[in-house]
Amino acid sequence: MRVAAPVLKWAGGKRRLLKQYEEHFPAEFGSYFEPFVGGGAVFFWLYEQGLLNQKNVVLNDINPELHNFYSVLQTECEELIQKLAEHQRRHNHEHYYRVRQQKPRKAVFRAARLLYLNRTCFNGLYRVNQKGQFNVPMGRYKNPLICDAEGLRAASRALQGARITLGTFKEAVSEAKKGDLVYFDPPYVPLNPTSSFTSYTKENFGLEDQQELAATYADLVQRGVNVLLSNSDTPLVQELYQEFQQYRILAPRAINSKAEKRQKISELLITP
Repeated sequence: MRVAAPVLKWAGGKRRLLKQYEEHFPAEFGSYFEPFVGGGAVFFWLYEQGLLNQKNVVLNDINPELHNFYSVLQTECEELIQKLAEHQRRHNHEHYYRVRQQKPRKAVFRAARLLYLNRTCFNGLYRVNQKGQFNVPMGRYKNPLICDAEGLRAASRALQGARITLGTFKEAVSEAKKGDLVYFDPPYVPLNPTSSFTSYTKENFGLEDQQELAATYADLVQRGVNVLLSNSDTPLVQELYQEFQQYRILAPRAINSKAEKRQKISELLITP
């Protein structure tokens, strides 16, 4: 049986960092909350470790397309696989840009569109313009795997029983209590003014959002919640979380148009 793992390529995904994260997760915790689920690498890893058995799990995102995708993957996996198989058969330059322009209403068509574009666009980026329209160009892949049926089924099994919500990070953790575990993986503070290359949603995650997130983090710790948070290794992040433990994690810079510049950089993992 396939191991449950991310089915979306996601900027800043944590799949390759989990070995460095492992020692920082508590051995015991109650419910699990992931307010910025993204590609879900941490969730799927915790699931495969058996750490989420019989636990309440809340997976949240503010991106409505991502929320829709996971809801469909959870409840309509086989129909999603059928739609993706059709995209696999029809994939070419014209089909990509035709699908990119579409605005399907039915949930399963929206979910299939998201994964198709994710698997075939440049570097798996998710970026929208000010009108909320996906605008990433097609990537240069010779034979992209668009319909990984067994991978989708494994991910769908992991999602059974999870509560998938759409909302802000504060709304997502409103029920967290002492002994629970929250993992925050927000849009990162830019390393420099030119590195903020994505618009995850049409509303940017700016300085006030980062400050509100830091205040929420401190409040959860005060309430006895186990909280981990990832962010960039910048003076602002260091200052916002100066009261807490800051561990440097070496991460590959996966998104750069020039392969020779994809080097490891340090990120911060914040723990109480």
